[in-house]
Amino acid sequence: MQEALWALVTGGLMLLMALGATVLTRIPLSTSMVYLGVGVALSPWGLGLLRADVAQHTVLVERLCEVVLLVSLFSSGLKMSTALRDRRWVLPLRLALLSMLVTVALIALAGHLLLGLSWGASVLLGGMLAPTDPVLASDVQVTHPRDRDSLRFALTAEGGLNDGTAFPFVLLGLGLLGADPDAHDGWRWLLLDGLWSSLAGLALGAGLGLAIARLVLYLRRRHREAVGLDDFLGMGLIALSYGVALLLHANGFLAVFAAGVAIRYLQRTQSPDPGSLRLAESAEADPDESVAQKVAVDPRHAPAYMAQAVLGFNEQLERIGELAVVVLIGALLWSVQWQGWAWWFVPLLLLGVRPVAVALGLRGSRASRAQRWLMGWFGIRGVGSLYYLAYAANHGLPHADAVLLASVTLSVVVSSIVLHGISVTPLMQAYEKRKRRGR
Repeated sequence: MQEALWALVTGGLMLLMALGATVLTRIPLSTSMVYLGVGVALSPWGLGLLRADVAQHTVLVERLCEVVLLVSLFSSGLKMSTALRDRRWVLPLRLALLSMLVTVALIALAGHLLLGLSWGASVLLGGMLAPTDPVLASDVQVTHPRDRDSLRFALTAEGGLNDGTAFPFVLLGLGLLGADPDAHDGWRWLLLDGLWSSLAGLALGAGLGLAIARLVLYLRRRHREAVGLDDFLGMGLIALSYGVALLLHANGFLAVFAAGVAIRYLQRTQSPDPGSLRLAESAEADPDESVAQKVAVDPRHAPAYMAQAVLGFNEQLERIGELAVVVLIGALLWSVQWQGWAWWFVPLLLLGVRPVAVALGLRGSRASRAQRWLMGWFGIRGVGSLYYLAYAANHGLPHADAVLLASVTLSVVVSSIVLHGISVTPLMQAYEKRKRRGR
């Protein structure tokens, strides 16, 4: 009976999303809001089919969020078709570095002075809540590789970068709490967990992405081999980049994002014609496999087809991952020991800390007022924050701190899913109309 109920729930939800996908693009309701409601309905607050516990199932939560984040970060990298020297990279780099530092500092200050947390727990909370989410932000991200919009590009690249740049602060917070004694060594933390981890992660991911992609293209162009199974190519590169990075104490999240950027870079340099991308999209969608195989080995169009085929598969995985993890978030809420004061931290973060951090990080940039305002609002929190919460719980976070941080973190995540889900459609439609009018 239990298996039958789960089959009905899963199948019904997927069919509902398939049938109602176009409707959701026109109304102030996101897919994440639907998944969140389903999770709550399945929890002990509803039907009681899913008894996920935020304190007992931290390993499951960490692993699921980790996999979904990796797939999403790789997809974000594959969408970055802008040249590396393009000035559009300035905005996300400033958001992922300067705005990130300001966000962590302001959250840590608020956590210590207003919530009464220790400095270690406050820094850890800053690391958890500072990164924006690449999984739940699909409605404000680059829609396809030919999308040249600066706002979407900045938010997509920021989400791909700052899950990695936040990790050193999570480690620092755990170190200050005594969970990682080595983190008390400031120079070790700065040089190893900060600079080495970030730079090595980016370099490793880019190097592996370029090497594997060039090998595949060589085999396809010269020998008509290694054709098909682009889904295995994408997943294999994600796992390889992440695994090598972790073995070398480098940042695995940045490595996976860089691997995706590297594949798109190769496509841009070897198949720069926009017609190649359109042909690749058409061939991938063609039910006749011989058409796809012909384009896949064509010397001119092979890079575009490879990049597009890998991106298409990863986007499908990303949607399934979003469903799984947001349903889990909804199912976890019943087990949280809610602190009433945690809810006022939500407007402080979304309406105070995020806009201030964006304003300071982008000061003097070429971003328009509308773009800065939207970047300040769409600091979506979600899977990344939940992952770091579970990671900390599994790496020595004291139970008392875990209870408080879980309450604050999930208050922010749930509020972000609802508030950003309601506002994304009307705000982005207004932005597109304003852009078409040239304002």
